[in-house]
Amino acid sequence: MAKRGYVLAVGGALIVALVVLVSASGGSHANRDYAPFAECPLSNRATDICIFAQTESGELTIGHKTIPITKTITLQGGVHQDETTGKQKFIGALNDETLSVAPQVIPGGLKEIIGRGTGQVTATIALAAPASAIGVSTQNLIEAKGIGLSLPVKLRLSNPLLGESCYIGSNAHPIVIDLSTGTTRLSPSHKSLTAKPLTGKPGHAKFKDEYNLVTLVDESLVSDSFAAPRAEGCGQVSGSGGAHSSQLDLAIDAELGLPIARGDSEALLNVTLRDANASAVKASRRP
Repeated sequence: MAKRGYVLAVGGALIVALVVLVSASGGSHANRDYAPFAECPLSNRATDICIFAQTESGELTIGHKTIPITKTITLQGGVHQDETTGKQKFIGALNDETLSVAPQVIPGGLKEIIGRGTGQVTATIALAAPASAIGVSTQNLIEAKGIGLSLPVKLRLSNPLLGESCYIGSNAHPIVIDLSTGTTRLSPSHKSLTAKPLTGKPGHAKFKDEYNLVTLVDESLVSDSFAAPRAEGCGQVSGSGGAHSSQLDLAIDAELGLPIARGDSEALLNVTLRDANASAVKASRRP
């Protein structure tokens, strides 16, 4: 009951803050506070809120491999709030910088395929669809229920042997990671008999500038129900006209256990989330 009371108290305060974010007109603001929103799509009139979220730690488990997040991943852009339906729509950041490039080292590499003497293997999460396909619900994030963030992504595996186009997931067949700050529900297909639902955290709220700027710290988003397809394009040689080693694709599939059904994967993202009234961000840039 104490935890539920905390969530409701924080949620109530944040909902008030979000109402202010959408409706406030903005005034005189310090540029320093709004610096993280440099790539917010303010030129798009639909942008009501600017978003800047940094995943600073966590892990991604795909099949037999767990990849720790040791390099910060930044998701940024804008959000349009439909006042009639209450639904939100994500708007991509300027300069195609919606999701940062942050290669994560795979511990132990892919030993069965590459061995120990050919350097490390990294995995980089990239968007596999337009930014508008990102799903967002700030209210679900606040209330720790339902899907708060949905990311259509692909995972690029990098190593000299793997070439430049080795991916798990693609634009045609993305890995869709549905994330929540609440408790997940295990998929019926989950193979682990000892697995338990994951529980995230809505974080602690800090308010500045009369609620025009909200920062959520110590926020955790979780997922345990996304699928992943087979690897494709591994071993492709630049200038080869698309030729690649299908044997490498198959070897990666075997080592990781691909394809993966819903329920045989997990994600934990520890995030600091900043959002600001778009009009306040605009005002901060005035002389």
